[in-house]
Amino acid sequence: MFTLETAATAAYVVAALLFILALAGLSKHETSRAGNSFGIAGMAVALVATIALALARHIEPLGLVLLIVAMVIGAAIGLWRAKIVEMTGMPELIALLHSFVGLAAVLVGWNGYLHVEGDAAGAEAAQLANEGMLGIHSAEVVIGVFIGAVTFTGSVVANLKLSARMKSAPMMLPGKNFLNVGALVVFAALTVWFVIDPQLWLLIVVTVLALLLGWHLVASIGGGDMPVVVSMLNSYSGWAAAASGFLLGNDLLIITGALVGSSGAYLSYIMCKAMNRSFISVIAGGFGIEAGPAEDKDYGEHREITAEGAAELLAGATSVIITPGYGMAVAQAQYGVADLTRKLRERGVEVRFGIHPVAGRLPGHMNVLLAEAKVPYDIVLEMDEINDDFDGTSVVLVIGANDTVNPAASEDPGSPIAGMPVLTVWNADNVIVFKRSMASGYAGVQNPLFFRENTQMLFGDAKDRVDAINAALSVGEKV
Repeated sequence: MFTLETAATAAYVVAALLFILALAGLSKHETSRAGNSFGIAGMAVALVATIALALARHIEPLGLVLLIVAMVIGAAIGLWRAKIVEMTGMPELIALLHSFVGLAAVLVGWNGYLHVEGDAAGAEAAQLANEGMLGIHSAEVVIGVFIGAVTFTGSVVANLKLSARMKSAPMMLPGKNFLNVGALVVFAALTVWFVIDPQLWLLIVVTVLALLLGWHLVASIGGGDMPVVVSMLNSYSGWAAAASGFLLGNDLLIITGALVGSSGAYLSYIMCKAMNRSFISVIAGGFGIEAGPAEDKDYGEHREITAEGAAELLAGATSVIITPGYGMAVAQAQYGVADLTRKLRERGVEVRFGIHPVAGRLPGHMNVLLAEAKVPYDIVLEMDEINDDFDGTSVVLVIGANDTVNPAASEDPGSPIAGMPVLTVWNADNVIVFKRSMASGYAGVQNPLFFRENTQMLFGDAKDRVDAINAALSVGEKV
C-alpha cells in the first residue's frame, strides 16, 4: 500500500544516490558543476521527504509550522551568505558551517537523553528497555554529543584562525599530547559509566570535556596547516551527522554523514601524504609543529623588478610556469592571470600552472579560481605532475604564494615546515615573486627564496601588477 511514509523512504533512497553522484562529480573539474547540481537536488529531495515523513507520523500543526519556518529562515540565511561571501572568505565560512553541524549533533544527543534516559518512566525508555536497546541508545547519546562538541569548538577555532581573529601560531600547552590522549581515555571511561548508569552529570562532564578537547586540538595546529584542518573538520561533521542519524532513526542522515565523514577523512589523508605529514598527528592535534619554532636568519638582500621588466622577461621566454597562492585570491587577480596566459600562449610561449595540494586555505581553492577565470583545465597541473619541470623553465611567476614555494621545507631541518613537499620553483632560470611586502607567510616562516640570485620581487597588489604586465605586453604587440 502506497503511503506518505513509503514515499518518504523511497525519496531518501533517491537522495542518497544523488549525494553519491554529487561526490563522484565533484572529484573532477569537468564534472564539478554537474556534481554540485546533484548535491542540490539531493538535498531538495531530502527536505521534501522529511516534511512528508513528518506528516505521515501525524506531527502536530505547531511542529510542522516550526519545521517549515526553520527551513525558510535557514534557506534565506544560506542564500544571503552565499551571495555576499568572497572566494577568499570561503574557508572560514565552511569552518563555521561545520560548527553548526557539530552543535546540531550536541543538541540532538541531549534531546535523546532528555526523552529517554532522563525520563526513565516514559514510554520510549520502557520500550527500549524491553527490546534490550537502552544501553545502545545511551552509547549513541554520549558518542554523538562527544563528536558533535569536538566538531563545534574545533570549527569555531578554525574559523577564528582563518579569519585572522585569532593568532595562526600553534598553541603550545605543557604536555599537549598527554592532554589530548588523556581526554580520550577519560571519555572512553565515562562512556562505559554512562551506558551502565546514565546520569545527567556524566553527560555534562562529557560535553564540557569534548568542547575543551575540540578547542585544544585545532588551537594546537599551526596556521599554515589549516587547509588540512578544514578537511579534517569536514570529516568530523560527517560523523557527527551520522551519530545524529542513529539517534533519530534516520537512514538518510546516517548515509549522508558516512559519505561526508569517509570522504573528508580520505581527503585529509591524501593531503597529509602530499605534505609528508602523519595522518595520526593531524587528528591528535599536533600537526605541523614537530620541527620547533622558526628562527630569524639573515638571508642577505633581495632584488626588485618592475612590471615592465617582468613583461620583457616573459616576452623572451620559451616556457612559463605560474604558481598561484592565497595572495592571488585576495587580490582577485585570476582574471588578469588568465588574460596573461592567453597573451603568452598567442606568442608561442608554453604556459602551465603548478598547484600545491594546500595552496590557498581550502583544498582546491586555486583550481576553483582558475576555472572561474576560464583557464584551460589541461594546463593546470598538480605539484607531483609539474615539480620535475621547473628545471629548464624560463620564468616562474609566484603569485601570492609563500609557504608552498619555500625551499626551507627541504633544506632546513629546523624549520616548522621541514619535510613538507613544496613546488621547487627555485630550479627555474628566473623567478618573479608577486608580494605586497617582504612579510612571512601564513605559517609565520621567512622564505629564503626571496633572496636567491635568480629571484626578483615584484611588489604591490597582485591584480594591479598583473594588469600592468598585460598592458606592457600589449604595447609590445602594437610596436
